[in-house]
Amino acid sequence: MGNRRSLSIFGATGSIGLSTLDLVRQHREKYRVVALTANGNATELARQAREFGPEIAVVADEAAYPALKEALAGTGIKAAAGAAALVEAARMGADWTMAAIVGCAGLPPTMAAIEAGKTVALANKEALVSAGDLMMAAVERSGATLLPVDSEHNAIFQCLAGGRIDQVRKITLTASGGPFRTFSLDQMRSVTPAQAVAHPNWDMGAKISVDSASMMNKGLELIEAHHLFPVGLDKLEIVVHPQSVIHSMVEYVDRSTLAQLGSPDMRIPIANTLAWPERLETNSEPLNLARISRLEFEAPDMVRFPALRLARDAAEQGGASPAILNAANEIAVAAFLAGQITFLDIARLVEETLSGYVPHAPHNLDHLFSIDAAARAYATGLMEKLPNAA
Repeated sequence: MGNRRSLSIFGATGSIGLSTLDLVRQHREKYRVVALTANGNATELARQAREFGPEIAVVADEAAYPALKEALAGTGIKAAAGAAALVEAARMGADWTMAAIVGCAGLPPTMAAIEAGKTVALANKEALVSAGDLMMAAVERSGATLLPVDSEHNAIFQCLAGGRIDQVRKITLTASGGPFRTFSLDQMRSVTPAQAVAHPNWDMGAKISVDSASMMNKGLELIEAHHLFPVGLDKLEIVVHPQSVIHSMVEYVDRSTLAQLGSPDMRIPIANTLAWPERLETNSEPLNLARISRLEFEAPDMVRFPALRLARDAAEQGGASPAILNAANEIAVAAFLAGQITFLDIARLVEETLSGYVPHAPHNLDHLFSIDAAARAYATGLMEKLPNAA
């Protein structure tokens, strides 16, 4: 791979960031870290910075800055804080940037990294969902390379290697079905946040785990795939695959179907983007199909999991709808985790927000953020009016 590739990792203390740094730790001779960022966990960020020696460490939460600065005193590593500092770190021109800040908060630094024209590994699905048209236009202008980190989209990316997008007949994203795959609607009415975050296959944060339980994550991934792989929404489908072994499939016009398989370990798709176009050895558990013994598939239930319908409708409507879907979902998930609404209220709140707030399509990031803020306010105002709300 020649000279060491320079890296910036946004969201370094989250699960994706930790997995990325684990791979860097295994291959120090190939990579050097120039920037690490976190939301507010100054202690962990400082520990990482001391280990990997970046030029700068940034916390988004300015209240965490004094602790970060003190922890890095004497190291020669610059400490910074705030949204503007995140953007400046993204403009440092690293060869490869991991965009793993959760939610729309990750959009400005992600766009800044794209505008720098280098390689961006995208693990923040909300940014592409909310600002897909703006982001893809920025990629085209800058000549940046956008690599998908989500296991499903990375699988599609791998299945398309050597193939042509105009020869694709169908793309299938697989979904585990989450912890409530076999629950009835009556059972789902009383599920708790603790149950929702207990994913059967993946180790993820609370928000994405709830999204998996409601299958909103798959709806967001459908919108993401619509931007990354422009084959048309009619050629994108979702199938439930409880084992989470096949991560996605691509069917070509000759009826050949290519599937990417792997253990449910995010280090595998991260490694694919980290070394691209090469391959990187990992210590992930190898796939043992004999031990797994069977792979199962079923159609998703749109009645029990209405988030899938809402996401497809939002993608078809385009404009501001995907951003509103994402914003309302973030409000609803936070409310559910706080015990303010029930699990089934999540989709209900999103649907009411989509039907009640209908602005024009965003034409730049400032406009998008105003839409996002208004959608959050609208969803928050709806919460107390929801029937059966907790």
